[in-house]
Amino acid sequence: MKKLTLLLLLGGSIGKSFAQVNAGNFTGNAESTFQYLNSDSLIGATQPDSKGLLNSYMNVFYTQGNFKAGMRFESYLPRIQGYPATFDGTGLGMRYVGYSNDFVDITLGSIYEQFGSGLAFRTYENMGLGYDNQLDGARVKLTPKKGFTIKGVYGYLRYAFLDGRIVHSDGLVRGFDGELHFNEVFKSWAAKKLDVTIGGSFVSKYQRDTNDDLILPENVGCYGGRLRLKYGKVAFDGEYVFKGQDPSEDNKYNYNPGHAAVFNLGYSQKGLGIILSAKSVDNMSFRADRTKQLQNVLINYLPSLNKTHTYNLVASLYPYATQPVGEMAFQGEVLYTFKKGSRFGGKYGTTIDLNYSSAYRPMRHTSGIDPLDSTGVTYTSGLFDISDSLYWRDINFNISKKFTKNLNVIVSYFNITLNNDVATVTKEHGFIRSNVFVLETGYKINHEQSLRTEFQFLFVNRRDSVDITDPSTNQVSTVEKDYPFYYTGSPVPVDKGDWSTILVEYTINTNWFVSVMDQYNFGNPEKSHRAHHPYLSVGYIREATRLTVSYGRQRAGLFCVGGVCRPVPASNGLTISFTHSF
Repeated sequence: MKKLTLLLLLGGSIGKSFAQVNAGNFTGNAESTFQYLNSDSLIGATQPDSKGLLNSYMNVFYTQGNFKAGMRFESYLPRIQGYPATFDGTGLGMRYVGYSNDFVDITLGSIYEQFGSGLAFRTYENMGLGYDNQLDGARVKLTPKKGFTIKGVYGYLRYAFLDGRIVHSDGLVRGFDGELHFNEVFKSWAAKKLDVTIGGSFVSKYQRDTNDDLILPENVGCYGGRLRLKYGKVAFDGEYVFKGQDPSEDNKYNYNPGHAAVFNLGYSQKGLGIILSAKSVDNMSFRADRTKQLQNVLINYLPSLNKTHTYNLVASLYPYATQPVGEMAFQGEVLYTFKKGSRFGGKYGTTIDLNYSSAYRPMRHTSGIDPLDSTGVTYTSGLFDISDSLYWRDINFNISKKFTKNLNVIVSYFNITLNNDVATVTKEHGFIRSNVFVLETGYKINHEQSLRTEFQFLFVNRRDSVDITDPSTNQVSTVEKDYPFYYTGSPVPVDKGDWSTILVEYTINTNWFVSVMDQYNFGNPEKSHRAHHPYLSVGYIREATRLTVSYGRQRAGLFCVGGVCRPVPASNGLTISFTHSF
């Protein structure tokens, strides 16, 4: 009888628990990408030993009252081509539990967090890039008053996902951040037109010194402040951080301190938007493990100051990745819409977008530096101390115009210069200069059907060897001379030469679409390698579910988001992609 009573009580308790769980809210999403690849020597595509590749993951989030929890299952059987080797196996790649109310928010487990613009600390994931630097540990966020927050984090960064489990970095990361919004915290500021927010961060890492040749700092700190102002149509935000001595593989184990600053000034009104940005970075590679490189275990994030392009010839052939070792970058953009009914606006209005961005090597001064100095400092460099060594320049504009109720056209031009010795994307040396022209059209056939086209053409400036005689010494030297893309002579093309892309996308109804794309390397110096890259896609969409089946060739390139890139090798085969949100 006692056992029966105990079972009834236990059953009632379990039933009550399940009833409480059922009262909560589940959300999430799933994505799976399968590839079956063939060898294609013409474009350099290889077939993996397994022939088939599969990337899958599923996020599940649960909330009930003040309680929250989440997890992500990941599976790479094996990983698709271009993904880092640090993604392998099947298992739990993210998990956390937490509790929050109006005052406290605490999370244990996998944490994604950002302090300010990320110059000192940012953990995030982008499965499309194969990037995940989650912090595995604890986070506490306090809100003593509306508009005033304090955050603290402590833990290890995710380095890899191998054999179906999370592998941590060697270094321990800890930090705190505070932010104060004057107009919410202080009553005297509530009615002011000037909106003011200030903040500050401190982040440090600990990693044991195992180097037999150098004495390395085991604790490295990074701290700074930020300011956001808004007055009417004008907005400004800026952040500056300083990092202590942090010898690493990235900076060839020098003992120079680092700094980073980002400033944005914007103006907006109806029909007009202007933004000016500037960034100064020197020696700001900040990793949880000093021996790692590429995108591994980065503690901070250095935002890129160049426009995020979407056309494939612009975005993936010669893109630019942020240089954490040092860069001075600038960007300006003006977006203007001519009024409807005006001479240039026409019946439906016309929009012009002008954008400029550039990045340069920082100036590093060695005068006055003793090479035998025991501090290990090898140079000095100040804020926005810029050299004339160009890394990147992008000048582009697009004109968007709606001609009729059903027809709209976008015309774009991009002039891009890339220093391939810094942001290496090909086997060439020196600068790669490209001009890209794009014509995009969209036509709405009826309330369900539409047709979209893209015509893209990329021309690289051509290079030839020229002999130059020095009149003072009569010595002859050979230099590389660049010619404009329209040059009709016979110099050697840069890399693989000129490209074209044609895309036709037909939306059949709210559920079905089909697209055909072909990329052609018509400027390849080796005529036998001027290959077409046809690619057919058929997709089905129903509510939050999307299924896409594609087959064809894809050229090699880079996939970049926000200055973070991963290589995408050439491929030939079948790709099936499935996504669902709930």
